[in-house]
Amino acid sequence: MSPSPYLLARDLDKVYGDRRVLDSVSLTASPGQRLGLVGENGVGKSTLLKLLAGVEEPDAGEILRPPDCGFLTQELPYGLAQTVGQVVDSALAEIREAEKQLEDLSTRLDDPAALAEYGEVLEWAQAHDIWDADRRAALIIEGLGLAGIDYERALGSLSGGQRSRLGLAALLIRQPQALLLDEPTNHLDDEAMAFLERQLTRLPGVVVVASHDRVFLDAVCTAIVDLDPARGGITLYGGAYTDYLDAKRAERARWEQQYETEQGELKRLKHSVEVTARGVAHNRPPRDNDKMGYDFFGGRVQKQISRRVRNAQLRLDELTRTQVRKPPAPLRFAAALTAEPPEDKLALSMRQVWVAGRLAIGQLDIVTGERLMVCGSNGAGKSTLLHVLAGRLTPDGGQVHRARGVRVGLLEQDVEFAEPVKSPRSLYSGAVPLAELGLVAPKDLDRPVGHLSVGQRRRLALAILIGQPPDVLLLDEPTNHLSLSLVEELEDVLRSAPGAVVIASHDRWLRRTWHGAELVLKGGQVA
Repeated sequence: MSPSPYLLARDLDKVYGDRRVLDSVSLTASPGQRLGLVGENGVGKSTLLKLLAGVEEPDAGEILRPPDCGFLTQELPYGLAQTVGQVVDSALAEIREAEKQLEDLSTRLDDPAALAEYGEVLEWAQAHDIWDADRRAALIIEGLGLAGIDYERALGSLSGGQRSRLGLAALLIRQPQALLLDEPTNHLDDEAMAFLERQLTRLPGVVVVASHDRVFLDAVCTAIVDLDPARGGITLYGGAYTDYLDAKRAERARWEQQYETEQGELKRLKHSVEVTARGVAHNRPPRDNDKMGYDFFGGRVQKQISRRVRNAQLRLDELTRTQVRKPPAPLRFAAALTAEPPEDKLALSMRQVWVAGRLAIGQLDIVTGERLMVCGSNGAGKSTLLHVLAGRLTPDGGQVHRARGVRVGLLEQDVEFAEPVKSPRSLYSGAVPLAELGLVAPKDLDRPVGHLSVGQRRRLALAILIGQPPDVLLLDEPTNHLSLSLVEELEDVLRSAPGAVVIASHDRWLRRTWHGAELVLKGGQVA
């Protein structure tokens, strides 16, 4: 297929072993479009990006991509002995070459072939804004928080986060015709994320990005591609993430309405086949002088009954075969607590609590029914505070008081179960069946929890807390390892939590839409 400024994928299939990751996936993106890929973890977002970038080949289907395509990988395509300056120079190499070509060709414009080539190079140069490249490079390096790094430093001396940001910077400096990004906001602080959002919205080419950052998707994307194989399969939703949410809610309402309508129709048809159609019979005995007429009209009625029964049965069979499946139940807490503390009761309190080098809190009270968001950068003391409140960590000083009978539950970032040989099914005893929550895949219900990944264990722990809600629910980065659809459900269900909820989170969308109190920590202290 010939080079094109468009990015086209047609009927892509990808299979790893016995697992089909992508099945007949198609998408189209034109210059100026920015597509966001969303869907359940493991649905194939990263795989699709690799296929679009040419890093891997599809088992079936075809891809048309621009000749200049940039892909953000987890590891830089440079040796660890190379320097930061060499990475920047590499990103500018094509631009430098274009400058040299224009300078050389400008001396031979009387040659028609040279003139034509000059036009092609000039068009490329204008598309990549080569005359502003050095200023753009410096701006990008600074905007991604790399300005303080010496250009002579070897890549091996940088942290993983610094290398990731440098790789992203190199792509933005290059400004390729198609930019493919897998979780580009990892390792970025709020300021750097806002800078990246501005840069991407100014790019003239195609952008395709997979991200769990909803604020980022809302700020950058012109369309959302949902890879979940739900009712209608893979779907393109026009607009930003907010528009996608509105469309999904409307789609869910239509799904529920269609399901209810079809179930009502199925019930009516079954009744018609079993009772109503047969009730058309005249049911009167023939008169002595009317046997012939009775036989005639009786036969006609029987034919009418048979036709109605047959038509109803055909419709019943068709609808039974084509009916939509029942919409999965959203996350919901179990019934109200059996011994719920009274409203406005003090559940937890801290006085002059400190943990050396990690936390120093003068006073904190958690009241039943309260909603508290704990904010702060990495290392600010958020996880330490939650562990002290949960009784998992004994402070070096101060007092932590828990009201009598109050149960506290903590969702940790790295969940470990005391009995790793037990299965999720055996550990869960909530009122709602575990499979219906959508947090644990059916294939994992009977696996030993010790064999589950960190994300799978966290989802199980969250399911247990929802199925057996405590009086005080402590959540440490609860949106990590969840698909965006589950994150939205979790945020909705937390509004109806029967006890107090304390959340520590970096999630910008969650923080933006939070309606409860906030506690900001800096250096382990209240800011």
